[in-house]
Amino acid sequence: MKKIIVLLVISLASLSAQQRKPKPAFAGQTEAPPPSKPSGPINVQTIVTGLSSPWAMAFLPDGNILVTENAGSMRIVNPAAGYVSAPLAGVPPVKAVAAQGLHDLLLDPGFAQNRTLYFTYFAPPKGEAAGSWPIEEFYEKVWTRPFTERRTMQLGFERIARAQLSKDSKSIENVDVLAEGSERRIVLARDGTLFVTGADRFRFYDSDLDGVDHDFTDNPDIRRNFSGRVLRINRDGSIPKDNPWLSRATVPADTFAHGFKDPEGAAINPQTGELWAIDHGPQGGDEVNIVRAGKDYGWPDVSYGVQYDARQLDGRKNVPVGNGKSAMEGVEQPIYFWVPSIAPSGMAFYTGDLFPEWKGNLFIGAMAGQHLVRLVLNGERVVAEEKLLADLKQRIREVRQGPDGAMYIFAGNSLLKLTPKR
Repeated sequence: MKKIIVLLVISLASLSAQQRKPKPAFAGQTEAPPPSKPSGPINVQTIVTGLSSPWAMAFLPDGNILVTENAGSMRIVNPAAGYVSAPLAGVPPVKAVAAQGLHDLLLDPGFAQNRTLYFTYFAPPKGEAAGSWPIEEFYEKVWTRPFTERRTMQLGFERIARAQLSKDSKSIENVDVLAEGSERRIVLARDGTLFVTGADRFRFYDSDLDGVDHDFTDNPDIRRNFSGRVLRINRDGSIPKDNPWLSRATVPADTFAHGFKDPEGAAINPQTGELWAIDHGPQGGDEVNIVRAGKDYGWPDVSYGVQYDARQLDGRKNVPVGNGKSAMEGVEQPIYFWVPSIAPSGMAFYTGDLFPEWKGNLFIGAMAGQHLVRLVLNGERVVAEEKLLADLKQRIREVRQGPDGAMYIFAGNSLLKLTPKR
């Protein structure tokens, strides 16, 4: 009987640990209530199916949609005909491994005249052909190696490139690499510069995939250089003269902010002009952040999450990230976080007229959560959260507002259009 009681206590303690709820820094930072006025009925129209791990989309002036697929393809979708083109020629070699691959794309403000676009991707190292690799090639076979060995590994390069879409829309031309070190989202700032988000590059410093369980380092430049960063460059790849770290020789000149893990969504707040970004936590601790010049967002020292249980070779649970704190002097607080994780990806502020009740709201795709997140805002605070499209039971990767005011999402391998149900 005593043994049974001991086992029961251990089981309950384990369950309690897995259900840990970190204390928020302020009221409303997590678990916001549902909105007082929920969304009305939504019409979900399937534009196309059968895409292969689609990642991003851009709306072309002719009404078609340019999409990227993670393994390295760009395609044209004709919504009216439900047609998907063959892969466009001219895309540079892409290495798809783990969370790396061909990612975001952005049309230049003068696209109608110059056909210019920007995109992010992971390039294979010299001598390696384009291709898709098992996830362990980038994770288990890297983070388990000694740091000195990692530094000799040639795994690939995170890149931001500029190119032109050909007049016949069958290829991209004149590919020019603008910068390296980030390959998630690209956002056009109000001043015409580009923000580019990038994931933590744990392989370049003495860390592992989901942080370390001690105070990380007394050299902050290591985190400034290798934790997930937001870069800021001009559209020709040059460095803006007001970037925050130009006076520090040991920090790359294109660095705008640092301390992220995996910022897979970003958008400009239409009210303020500031960059907002979402960040994957490890096990818990997904965040929404307002990204400001020169600021530190904590990773891998500070997090509302913990390290992945599944990756603890010794069987430990809820291992802290860094110093185990969720707040620290000099580190910016997220305006919102989730525990457990929802695995956030695409992100968009709604500014259209088709859904009046959505105006000014922030929308985020939830992949593990399998729903579309609607966040109702009051300035810089989240006052309500609504889960939409959960009945689809699909990973929501991308969220974009179309020129027609409809919302477009990638749900699994399908492109869907959301309009009000009349």
